[in-house]
Amino acid sequence: MQLGEAVSFSLQALRQNPVRSFLTGLGMVIGTASVILVVTISLTSQNYILDQIEGVGSNMIFASYEVGTQESSAEVNADFIKIADVQAIRDQLAGRIVAATGIENNYDQMFLDGKEERLLVIGSDEFYKPVRNLVVLAGRFLDANDVGQRQKVALLTEKLAKRIYGGQNAALGQRIKIHQLQFTVIGTFREKVESFGQSELNAETLVIPITVQSYFTRVERIDPLYIQVQSPGEVESVTGQVKNILQSRHRAGATYKVENLTGILNAAKSISEVLTLVLILVSAIALVISGIGIMNIMLVTVTERTREIGVRMAVGASRRDILLQFLTEAILISVGGGAFGILAGIALPVSVQYFEDNIRIPISVWSIAIAFTVSSLVGLIFGMLPASRASKLNPTEALRYE
Repeated sequence: MQLGEAVSFSLQALRQNPVRSFLTGLGMVIGTASVILVVTISLTSQNYILDQIEGVGSNMIFASYEVGTQESSAEVNADFIKIADVQAIRDQLAGRIVAATGIENNYDQMFLDGKEERLLVIGSDEFYKPVRNLVVLAGRFLDANDVGQRQKVALLTEKLAKRIYGGQNAALGQRIKIHQLQFTVIGTFREKVESFGQSELNAETLVIPITVQSYFTRVERIDPLYIQVQSPGEVESVTGQVKNILQSRHRAGATYKVENLTGILNAAKSISEVLTLVLILVSAIALVISGIGIMNIMLVTVTERTREIGVRMAVGASRRDILLQFLTEAILISVGGGAFGILAGIALPVSVQYFEDNIRIPISVWSIAIAFTVSSLVGLIFGMLPASRASKLNPTEALRYE
């Protein structure tokens, strides 16, 4: 028997029991679609998590002074990171970093909604926006002139601008009292990725030039210092250099914590990869169960068609022909179900993009290839037992079967 004949006979046999064939193949449709959807969801969630982490600041390094237990207050004050340290890092690492910036934190009492509240005031410079990936919603951010000329200008977070002035544009040009001085609001902003208060910024924060902030801080203290590195491959080496520069500019006993996002990114990747593997294994169980279903149905089919097998053997069909026919039937059910499962697995993520223009769901070509290969192997492996059983029937006994 040629392969074409085996396929033709198999299709005729499947058409004789369409409901049974459909229900048997439905398991493969669900299993195959599950594999593709699981991988797609995993890739989407992995990309989302990594984008959120990277959105805090691309290739970012952050440093701060660690206060020891034995230091005196004078030593601690001298060991704090200074504006001069930030400039030294810019000078010594020029060409390897995009920018370096620092912030000075302070608080001020302000009357809001008829009551006095304590608001965070951050002093920084024109490099704070690109390094921290801030989004300007209205107006502009600080520039070199604001910092160099100690201009009394301020930026408000999105929530604070809405609370005080009712909106982003309404806040522009308004006068606000900070540290008993009148500042002009030049812009409003927000973090590109919400950090939920885990960064130095909170929902209601003001930003002013660091040169102005210095007038209102008793001790000069940059905390933290931020550096954005040009290349991801240089983050580790630059991290070490930043630590060396800070230690070389202060007394021998000073300790500085210099960290980057590489460890967090690697941990997130590892967790997502393990999660993907676990989910794939779970969805693979559906394919195995579908394969068992195919095997059971094919065993029932062999029993029902015992007399037919006997007749075919009596007119000259070899055991190999019988084996090929039943194996082909099992593979057709499996591959057919797998093909429809692939279409279903692709259709759902693609259809989402028509409803949400900003959502782009990646579909892994590898998941499609793996799902199709596995579905074919399931038909081959689980169809082998029924096909082998059919080919080993005794022709005489098969003709007598009722």
